[in-house]
Amino acid sequence: MFGTPAQEAAVREAVADAGKYQSDPEHFLPLHTPDVEIVNFGGRRVAGREALGEAMRAALASPLAEVATTVEITGVRFPREGVAVVAAVKRVHDARKEPDGGGPALPATSGQLTYLLVEGADGAWRISLAQTTPTTF
Repeated sequence: MFGTPAQEAAVREAVADAGKYQSDPEHFLPLHTPDVEIVNFGGRRVAGREALGEAMRAALASPLAEVATTVEITGVRFPREGVAVVAAVKRVHDARKEPDGGGPALPATSGQLTYLLVEGADGAWRISLAQTTPTTF
């Protein structure tokens, strides 16, 4: 069995930090590997930390800046040393005055989120993959 209680705590902290810094690219981006892959709530795929930064800054300069999310971890497992899979529920909180914000409506208000985190040589856990699937039930 892989993964110690200390490693699980560090993984949970990395996920919590991602939520905490979701509107702060300077602190959010280093929580991800350089080759991160993200599929967001709306189905957009972003490949690489640099592209993630560009997408994040564009979103923060738009009405999407008023959309925040919270994440509730439902499970953490370690399929091998240095790799963690996190299952979570993502909830969307849309504070835009006009919900569509001049753009497409959000597909749902919650989703199933899966993170893949890897442990770096420095001992820090970073997000390598994130996939959110909207739920309509």
